[in-house]
Parts: sequence; C-alpha cells; structure tokens
Amino acid sequence: MSRIWSKILIDLRNPLFRQGYALMSNTVITGVLGMGYWLLAAHFYTPEEFGRGQAVITAMRLFASLTALGFVGALARYLPVAGRRTPELILRGYGLAAATGGVAALGFLLTLPMWGKTYSVLNGFGPGLFFLGSVVVWAVFTLQDVVLTGLRRATFVPMNNLIFGLVKMGLLVALAGALPAGGIFVSWVIPTALALIPVNWLIFGVVVPRHIRQADAVQEPPRLREIGRFLAGDFPGALSILAIVYLVPVVVATQVGEATFGRFSMAFTLASMIELLAMNMAVSLTVEGSFERSKLAQNSRRALQRAFLIVTPIIAVSIIGAPLILTIFGSAFAEEGTTLLRLMSLAVLPRVLIEVYLSALRAQSQARRLAVVQIGLAVMVLVSTVALFPYAGVNAVGYGLLSSELLMALLIFRNLRRILKFGETGKSIVTQGSPGAA
Repeated sequence: MSRIWSKILIDLRNPLFRQGYALMSNTVITGVLGMGYWLLAAHFYTPEEFGRGQAVITAMRLFASLTALGFVGALARYLPVAGRRTPELILRGYGLAAATGGVAALGFLLTLPMWGKTYSVLNGFGPGLFFLGSVVVWAVFTLQDVVLTGLRRATFVPMNNLIFGLVKMGLLVALAGALPAGGIFVSWVIPTALALIPVNWLIFGVVVPRHIRQADAVQEPPRLREIGRFLAGDFPGALSILAIVYLVPVVVATQVGEATFGRFSMAFTLASMIELLAMNMAVSLTVEGSFERSKLAQNSRRALQRAFLIVTPIIAVSIIGAPLILTIFGSAFAEEGTTLLRLMSLAVLPRVLIEVYLSALRAQSQARRLAVVQIGLAVMVLVSTVALFPYAGVNAVGYGLLSSELLMALLIFRNLRRILKFGETGKSIVTQGSPGAA
C-alpha cells in the first residue's frame, strides 16, 4: 500500500498526471454524486417525471455544448501560451458559446411540436425563457473547467463540482413536493447558475493574473487568426463528437416513451462517465503538449498507460456487475439497460487510443486531421445506430459505438504508433495514408 501511495506522490509532481488525476477524481465525484442524485430522483419522482427531467436536461446540455465543446480543444491548446491575451480568449469563448447555444435553443423552442410530447413541458413563455437561460448558463459552466485545466489549475475543478453536486441533490428533494413536474430540471439549473460567480472570481481574480505574470515574456501570444484557423478545422470535428454524446440521446427520446428513455439514459450516463475518464487524461495531454512540445511522445505514452491502467478494471466491473449496478435504480433499469451498459463500457477501450491520438494532434495544431477522425467516427456511430435501431432498440447505441470505435482505432493505430515511438520536435510526424493523416 505504501508503495502505491509513493507512486501516486511521485506522479503528482508531474503536471500531466496531476492535471489528469484531478480531472479523473472530478469524474468520480461527479459520477458518485450523479448516481445519488438520480437515485433520489427515482425515489421522489414518478417514472414519467424522471424520464422527462432526463430528456430536458439532455436537450439543454446539447444546445449549450454546441459551441462550448467546440472550444475545449482550442482552449486546452492555446490558453497555456496565451500570455496577456488570456482574459480576452476566455471571454470570447464564453460569449460565443453562450450566444450560439442560445440561438440554437431558441430554434428548438420555436419548433417544439416537432420534438415529441416529452418536451411539451417547455411550452409557454415562462418555461421557454427558463430553458433558454439554462442553456446560456450551462455553456459558461462547461467552459469553466476547461479554463482551469488550460491554466494548470485543474485541482480546483473537483471541489467546485463536489459543492455543485451536493447543493443540486438537496434542492432536488426540496422541490419534489412543491414542483414535481419541473423539480428535476430546476434543481439542476439553479446550482449551476450560482456556481458561476465564485468560480469566475477565482479565474479572473486569481488564476489569470498569476498565469500572465508567469508567462514567458519573450514568447508572442497566439494571434486570433491562428486560433481561428485551428478552430476552423477542430470545431466541425468537435461538433461531430457532440452528436454522439448529446444528439443520440435526444433522438432516442423522440423514439421511445418517457419511462423507457429514463432507463436508457441511466445506462448511457454511467457508461459515458467511464469514457470521460479516458478523455480527462487526454485533455491534460493537450495542455502539457502545448507547454512542452518536446515531451509530447513521452507524455503520450504515459497518458496511454495511465488511462488503460485506470479504466480497464472499471470496465471489467461494469461488464460483470452491470445488472447489479442498474438494479440499484430498479429492476426495470437492469432489464432494459444491462446490454447497453456492457457494450458502451467495452467501447471505452478503443476510445482510449482515439482520445490520446486526438490530443496529440491538438498539441501539434493538426486541425484538419482532427476533423477527419472526429467526423468519420461520428458518421459511423450515427449511421450504424440508426440502421440497427429497428432491430436492437436502444441497444443499437451500444452496438454502434463499439463497432465504430473499434474500426476507427484500427484506422489510426499506425499513426498513433509513430507519435508514441518517434516523438515531436516541433514538426508534425503524422504522415499521409489514413483517416488520421488525411
């Protein structure tokens, strides 16, 4: 035990692992509190209210993330070297994410009848305005964690989300009797809005000034044109991955009843948390690759090793214990979600390879290659899911993810090996001849 603890302490001296472990611990905290939140929701709300709350939150996160998630790669890549332009870059990211998310949400509200009866709860000026505001709030909330990570302050992220999760759970219970129809959604949004104030005070009042003072005075901050070129390639790919994370559940919600969607959503959410663990270490790799590009190969190998070391036993537990895990929410959750949880958990293994590869490409500013891999993966997942849905129902999502991510991992494997083996000396080492090199 002491040997393991000593190893962890050594790892924490390395910014790559310190950032990665902080984000992973945040995922664990978010996952545990999230499970507690949905357990309480299943107890205090009816199956229909449970499913409706899941569906509305999923839609809100979809529109809020339209641009916010598109900026994740750019902020992780350029905040470490932004210098005096750091505040400008953050505020531009906040503003664009909030504006585009709000416009998309407005379009959704204006076409609400097309989205099925599940979303009829948003009919009316008051519910619609609240939903619109929640999208803007969540867009900024999404980018806060990325900003802290890009400035090498990811250790603040778990504490922020711990407090957020606890307040959210308390409000959920308090609203069960007073606001049963919308209590789940309201309890999710109000703590999010309150969290913006202290976290952004920390960012702009403490972290950013310190980052600017420590910046290399000789190094010229990246120009907006350079960042724009990167976004032009990375954003379409990031938007494609967003379709997997958020659009797929929204599409499922339009095809099944509220109670069925609630059971699907729990299995989907639990598996997505495992996938997020792999992505956490990959984001840290992008940040450290931007700070020290000469160590990209070494850091890529380390990130890959640690990611597999951490997620493999979790995947094994999820596959073996899926029925027991889901039974916590009720027998119907286990009956309808076990196969989906197992398939999505298994799909995380090839996803580790894909995420490390994508992060290495971001550190090298290989935006076009990023777009090819991400768009290709999204197309494969969406096409296979739609094709299989009439035969496999909600399990089509799991089959689509597993088959698509296995195929993409095989396609990018040769170029990933080059990155791991040969290193980075300031020039791209990805060659032509595969989706990763298009």
